[in-house]
Amino acid sequence: MRTHLIRTSAKLALALVPLIALAAMLACGSSPSTSTTSPTSTCINAAAPHHAYVIVQHSSGTTVQKCVGFAGATIDGQSLMDQSGVTFQTQTFSFGKAICSIENEPAQYEKCFATSGPNWSMFIETNGSWTVAQTGYADPQVILHDKDALGWRYIAYEPSPSPPPLPKAS
Repeated sequence: MRTHLIRTSAKLALALVPLIALAAMLACGSSPSTSTTSPTSTCINAAAPHHAYVIVQHSSGTTVQKCVGFAGATIDGQSLMDQSGVTFQTQTFSFGKAICSIENEPAQYEKCFATSGPNWSMFIETNGSWTVAQTGYADPQVILHDKDALGWRYIAYEPSPSPPPLPKAS
């Protein structure tokens, strides 16, 4: 289990690079759009005083971005994912819930965490800075404030990968 966590943490750290551009967009006050091809902004409960985001980057490079408005000072990761409209499948482990599939990627899976090939990796953006998540999205410690985001990338573990390209800014 410890080896899996170390390997997963290394994999997640390598995935931070593409999300930096998205963090810059959020830090500048721009609301993320629903995809890299559409600059229009949609937000669930847009009239709410606070907004948090779910940003998903698929293996193809396609980015899905969703906004959720909320009235309180914070929103938890489970509520943000549930309200975002992003479709996902989970599995529960000893450490909590893990995302196995987002927006039908992968369409089928035998194990939530493949021993080879890609898996979903989660990041948290706070105050314009992305960090590797140390827990599952439904963990009570995953609390987001106004303009924070949960970021997801579908990436494979590689012993010494080159950094992936940055997503297009919209």
